[in-house]
Amino acid sequence: MNDNFTSIHAAHIEEIHDVPFGVLIRPFPSELEEDKVVSLMETLQNPETKGNVPPIDVLWVTGSEGGDYYYSFGGCHRYEAHKRLKLPSIRCKLVKSTIQDLKTYLGGSTPDLR
Repeated sequence: MNDNFTSIHAAHIEEIHDVPFGVLIRPFPSELEEDKVVSLMETLQNPETKGNVPPIDVLWVTGSEGGDYYYSFGGCHRYEAHKRLKLPSIRCKLVKSTIQDLKTYLGGSTPDLR
């Protein structure tokens, strides 16, 4: 598996989770290169190479009343490849974050998370 490829945010995180697509929040549209998406789809469809696709980073934010929110900002090509293949989940490194951390990304558009 190629788990050595990671971002600075998740470099210290070793645990990988299969996160269902239904819980991921992607607030920004992706800019995609079609050839990258197709290549990743081919890699994911091959049982011998699917483990070579690194997990995406997901900010895990607990709301003010205890709800869990999972924000994904990067990994656009990996996310799109999983989505097109209609896979039920995607491998993620959960980066425990705060509402204040989320405001760094969303500014005044940060929702009131409960």
